[in-house]
Amino acid sequence: MCGIVGVATRSARDLRGIPERMTATIVHRGPDDDGFYYDRGVGLGMRRLSIIDLSGGHQPLSSENDQHWIVFNGEIYNHEVLHAELSKAGHQFRTRSDTEAIIHAFESDGANCVHRFNGMFGFAIWDVRRRRLFLARDRLGVKPLYYAWDGETLVFASEIKAILASGLVKRTLDQHALWHYLTFGYVPTPLTMWEGIRKLPPAHHLTLDVDTGEPQVQRYWDIPYDGPREELTDDQELAEFTERFLDSVRLRLIADVPVGIFLSGGLDSSAVAAAVNEVHNTRLNTFSIAFRDGGRYDETPYARQVAQALGTHHHEVHIGRDEYLGAIPAFIHHSDEPLSDQATISLMLVSRLAAQHVKVVLSGEGADEVLAGYDLERMMTHWQRRERLLRWPRALRSTVPSVMFRLARRPDLVRRLTAANLPLSEQLIATIPYMTRFFSSEEKRALWPGSSDTCDSDELVRGYYRRAPTREPLQQLLYAYCQDWLVEDLLMKADKMTMASSIELRVPFLDYRLVEWLATRPPAAKIRKDSNGVWRTKYLLRQFCASRVPQSVIERSKEGFPSPVRQWIQQDLGASIERDLLASDSFVGSLFDRGRLTSIAANREASALDANRLWLLYVLNTWAKHWL
Repeated sequence: MCGIVGVATRSARDLRGIPERMTATIVHRGPDDDGFYYDRGVGLGMRRLSIIDLSGGHQPLSSENDQHWIVFNGEIYNHEVLHAELSKAGHQFRTRSDTEAIIHAFESDGANCVHRFNGMFGFAIWDVRRRRLFLARDRLGVKPLYYAWDGETLVFASEIKAILASGLVKRTLDQHALWHYLTFGYVPTPLTMWEGIRKLPPAHHLTLDVDTGEPQVQRYWDIPYDGPREELTDDQELAEFTERFLDSVRLRLIADVPVGIFLSGGLDSSAVAAAVNEVHNTRLNTFSIAFRDGGRYDETPYARQVAQALGTHHHEVHIGRDEYLGAIPAFIHHSDEPLSDQATISLMLVSRLAAQHVKVVLSGEGADEVLAGYDLERMMTHWQRRERLLRWPRALRSTVPSVMFRLARRPDLVRRLTAANLPLSEQLIATIPYMTRFFSSEEKRALWPGSSDTCDSDELVRGYYRRAPTREPLQQLLYAYCQDWLVEDLLMKADKMTMASSIELRVPFLDYRLVEWLATRPPAAKIRKDSNGVWRTKYLLRQFCASRVPQSVIERSKEGFPSPVRQWIQQDLGASIERDLLASDSFVGSLFDRGRLTSIAANREASALDANRLWLLYVLNTWAKHWL
């Protein structure tokens, strides 16, 4: 695990010192080692967190003939298999590192080498003879990779702050990114909050002929929801899931350093801990965080039940408002972009606890997106009712009500009725259910009257639904969740907050082989009614946990890393945030309509949405103070 940086330019400028300046901003990603490589018009750098082959994994690393040089962030879990395959093909290895497996695979297969890797990665390979730079990011987007191109020079790094430190990119706010942040609470792919700096999307690679070309960005993989579906009995399906999940966990335990588990007491992390207990013969450390406010904000009783049942070394940290708010400056610095998910700071604090004991942690991110979690019970009930409605004669369910709504001058109801009469997959495209929607376009125009942005953020989500390689409604919805919410909220905060404490996070539910297999399973494998007629989400995972995890954990409702921040805002914290937003030097106050800001603040006690909007704006304002 590392942080990587690089510059490639067709100008004659001297690059020495620039990669060093860039890596100095990301020492937290790799406190164990650094390294640099220079060629004409090219400079590569890295910071290393030693996980595998502690003595032999120094980077940048070259191929046997020094034609290719690599800097790599991540882990390739099948590197031992690749070592064997590539050695048999005649490649000579000098180390046990997964980095060397990548460079030999690239020598063998070129850009297609990415299809051989099971892991999380962002890497760059420089071809000395062809003067060609190749960047690649893993399939699901576990590891971030950013780049900027001005027509002459390409700068890339694992974090935005390193690109800014190069001095080669202007610090200009991207107003399109800000516009979308107001809807999502994060900046969607491929934008960043800075003009000219972009995220390389998951499952994409970039190729640049430095002296003559333009960056060529290409997708190399997608979730195969349209793949062939093998007919299996329930028992066969559970057996197959169990084998694949346990193998994913087994691979993610490969390390030459101590490994632990984030254990929230929820189903996903408990399943990971149970799987580790089954495939590993060493007692591992587990880590939990809770708020002293208690109630639903303290999940440690469930985490303790799992830890006791599995016999782990369990560690907890309990925090209050002071600790949480005191961590905001570090959170803003390490997140690089505004991220309004209130669980982000909690994750940073539990990562600090884990870093006292281990260098690697496993967690349950991705389970909801590939196995159908969240509140999909209500969605399935709605879909079922709607299917019954569509059996009615069209005149009864459409024509007559539509005429009435038009006469009543209710175009909103006409639109809703039109969507309700579409096939379900088309209705999803029309209504675009999604995880976050803080401000609509109309509300954003009222809040930000000076904005010239006329795009509808909902169209980004609609694009995911349209692009989905399936028209099975549940699979279509899960595909949309995986494209941006999973990447830019869940995985982004996971990477940034763990690396802030110099630990590596691994996510067994996002092994691409498991994701591919689950994509071809029918909806009933993910959500179905139990014997009492109640919808049960993540059906396969619950079956896996039935004999491995305490029943109280299996039966409890999903909490999703709860925090009392909204409750604090609805109390006195909201007044403090309002003063901050309306201060004379406030970025938010200078850009947005102050009357609308005051209205949101005044309504925070009555409206959970406005309380969350207030936090979103506070995060933005605090980010602007630090970065602009």
